[in-house]
Amino acid sequence: MSENFGNFFARKPPQRGGPAIPEQHAGGSPPQSNSSERKPTYSKVFRWRLADGQTPAPKTVEVAGTFNHWQKIPLLRDSALDAWHVTLHHIPAHRTHHYMLFVDGQPTYDKSCDGYAIPHGATEESYALSTPRGPRLLMLFAQTK
Repeated sequence: MSENFGNFFARKPPQRGGPAIPEQHAGGSPPQSNSSERKPTYSKVFRWRLADGQTPAPKTVEVAGTFNHWQKIPLLRDSALDAWHVTLHHIPAHRTHHYMLFVDGQPTYDKSCDGYAIPHGATEESYALSTPRGPRLLMLFAQTK
């Protein structure tokens, strides 16, 4: 009896108004859901601001990292705030990414980074900051809720 009792709760109630037999679609197979193929992504706003007292504005501020295969992306200047920013979408989520901000082509610190990382490989080493503990990159924890 306990077996029948468990089966009773495991069954779904019959649907009303719909077909009792699943419909066949063109090609003979049900449509595939893209949700299982779609990987979660993360969006991040990168910002850089002139240091207090710094008057000459840089010509370029860029960001690059493992999330875009180290291709430099320019940050746009907001002259009212003397700050540069860019929002990047579709960063692969649930990973730690290495990145770097470049001011006039030179690597620079980001006050809002999630930490510092040891570079992996020649490409990352070429972009790293020189620190007392050795070369370091900036880290981004791309976590979604």
